[in-house]
Amino acid sequence: MSGTPSRTLADLKDLAVAAALPSDAPKREPKRDALGRSYATGRRKNAIARVWIKPGKGEITVNGKRVGQYFARPVLRMLITQPFLVADRYNQFDVFCTVNGGGLSGQAGALRHGISRALTHFEPELRPILKVAGFLTRDSRVVERKKYGRAKARRSFQFSKR
Repeated sequence: MSGTPSRTLADLKDLAVAAALPSDAPKREPKRDALGRSYATGRRKNAIARVWIKPGKGEITVNGKRVGQYFARPVLRMLITQPFLVADRYNQFDVFCTVNGGGLSGQAGALRHGISRALTHFEPELRPILKVAGFLTRDSRVVERKKYGRAKARRSFQFSKR
């Protein structure tokens, strides 16, 4: 990540406006079920989020709880709402999701990934905006495995001369 300037949501919106769909690109059809919902799966670290979105008032339900109750830290709630803010769809969609695996930070990242993918299924014209913002890319970084003869993945046991 070194060498890339830090971007705010306003900068991402400006980039997204510049990234309009080329005219020769095929038109994508919305993917919605019989109830008018779009489904997507988001992943981050060991967390997996199954996300359904539909037009509504902006209510987010995670594992049967309200988002403020499940994700108590404001940073995690902000992470989840980023795709809606970049796409100018804040408080226009209800989100129902189930998340399992990993910790709260990984679950919030998986939820952001799933919401972004579900938005592109619901409104395919939002894809360039979310793509430029980097929300459709699966963050493939995972914890490195522990090796034998070592305390952790790379940490050695304390050396004793005598």
